[in-house]
Amino acid sequence: MLVQIIMAVKTFREVIAEAMSEEMRRDPSVYLMGEEVAEYNGAYKASKGMLDEFGPERIIDTPISEGGFTGIGVGSTMNGCRPIIEFMTFNFSLVAIDQIINNAAKIYQMSGGQFNCPIVFRGPTGSAGQLGATHSQSFDNWYANTPGLKVVVPSNPYDAKGLLKSAIRDNDPVIFMESEQMYGDKMEIPDEEYLIPIGVADIKREGNDVTIVSYGKVIKQAYAAAEQL
Repeated sequence: MLVQIIMAVKTFREVIAEAMSEEMRRDPSVYLMGEEVAEYNGAYKASKGMLDEFGPERIIDTPISEGGFTGIGVGSTMNGCRPIIEFMTFNFSLVAIDQIINNAAKIYQMSGGQFNCPIVFRGPTGSAGQLGATHSQSFDNWYANTPGLKVVVPSNPYDAKGLLKSAIRDNDPVIFMESEQMYGDKMEIPDEEYLIPIGVADIKREGNDVTIVSYGKVIKQAYAAAEQL
């Protein structure tokens, strides 16, 4: 039997909103909280339309208080919630790093396995155009070296949607970083649901002579180098 897969071209920011919305429809314990995620549709419009669908109790605007709303999110996991905490930029996650590293990453161990911490910390990372030093650093290696945290940095819209859905369903804290320079990238995305498992390598292009291992937006430079070679 021939199965037709329906595809539509979507941007990186669109599939981020789509993944969160699909998971919120599926699971009422999922909510989104962060600066400008609701009324403004997200600083990078990655939560566009979600306030209209889910309301202010599940799409929650916060003050400029990363330590506070991150702590609220971490605490809510112990009451059955699965929060998505958005940082306007991951540079600002440093304000909340105590909550991320000393609480979220350690709850399962410190509670003797009584409490999981199913939380996703997501937002833009890395350099972008004319945003200054306090908006342009990459802290993925910091978090990746913290026991108890999983770090995801997708390299295209298709991967971003499947990985974000898996991150939201994960019972452990996941750091989900999105390149600021990729929000406008477009790709064909299936209409049907799909998940991509976290922690499984994906061969983007097969060859014979050299292996390049990378992630995030740098993979686009690897593609360009491969074309030249």
